[in-house]
Amino acid sequence: MRTIRLFAFKHRDELQIGITYKFDFELNEFIKNMEGMRWSRTYSCFYLPYSFNNKKRIYTVLKKIGCIIDYSALKDLKTETVETPEGEHSNLNPQQLEILEEFQNYLNGQRFSKSTLKTYTTFVQRFIAFQKDKLESITNRSIELFIEKEIAGKNYAISTHRQCVSALKHFAALHRFPELEAEQISSPKKSKFLPVVLSKEEVIDLLRATQNLKHRAIFALLYSSGLRVGEAVNLKQKDIDIDRRQIAIRGAKGRKDRIVIMAESFIPLLLNYLETYRPKTYFVESPQGGSYQTSSIRAALNHACKLANIKKRVTPHTLRHSYATHMLENGIDLRHIQSLLGHSKPETTMIYTHVTQKELMKITSPLDVSLKALSNSDKKDGNMRLSRNISD
Repeated sequence: MRTIRLFAFKHRDELQIGITYKFDFELNEFIKNMEGMRWSRTYSCFYLPYSFNNKKRIYTVLKKIGCIIDYSALKDLKTETVETPEGEHSNLNPQQLEILEEFQNYLNGQRFSKSTLKTYTTFVQRFIAFQKDKLESITNRSIELFIEKEIAGKNYAISTHRQCVSALKHFAALHRFPELEAEQISSPKKSKFLPVVLSKEEVIDLLRATQNLKHRAIFALLYSSGLRVGEAVNLKQKDIDIDRRQIAIRGAKGRKDRIVIMAESFIPLLLNYLETYRPKTYFVESPQGGSYQTSSIRAALNHACKLANIKKRVTPHTLRHSYATHMLENGIDLRHIQSLLGHSKPETTMIYTHVTQKELMKITSPLDVSLKALSNSDKKDGNMRLSRNISD
């Protein structure tokens, strides 16, 4: 059976679904003739605009002709990207568009980041389209119905649900709808999942399995300095100080600057990468010369994990989690780790105390204690092993 791999990339600042596969003439002609299909010279693949409808269409159509669809590189986007149904924006009438623009101006006035502005605007845009011509009579139940059908009903992540509620509360604060009591709109409790962390051996295996020099440099930077993936793609060469082994992170989350350390062992890899690829402005650049796309990093990381036989669900942020956990295990003070990660609250950094192995490894399992006691009392079998065949 033929395997099709889907991945995400950006073309002219718009997210696309790339389609790659081992060349097959009949399959190539079939995909080429799909409605709306385009060809990317940069990525040497066919692609469609990223949307829920297109993703579903690709899966359904290619599944029918016996293809195996690998869309694992798109899974991370589910919790980070709010998909807008096709044609939704164009369905807003002039009055609704004016309301949406007013909300965007309000968010700008509140000095929200571009990312937050885009996310909140998308939620409110969807809510306006959902309400149609009933904006004047919005109640708490109106918002509950929207969330039930469009957010919870489509199985978005808890973090996305919370973002949606926050966006709608800001919308309510702007317009003060008479029948809406915004303070009573509830959010689901924040998930308290422990972060996925790679062992030190797995990190080395991952880097060794990454054959592409650019990708290896990116992964090594994310782990060795604890960067967010967005910080890595926005990092400029002028902010890398090799002599002092420091990297300046500008305008990070919360509009804060910070200084992080650069691993001494990373420097030869960095110099090799810079000499080979010769990026002009950013630490890592796209083939067109602009900043690199995070979706490309996710796809490359997913591929490298398969080569390294790592079964955990790994994202670029996993490398940051691993950095913090390993620092804590190495005895670095929690306050220093908080500063290096750029956390505003120590509670955020405290999560790594739950996954560090330093103290846990000192705890002896009751199974080990029981077997040791039994071995000491049984002179005939001084070293009882559970792995042996019982019938021996």
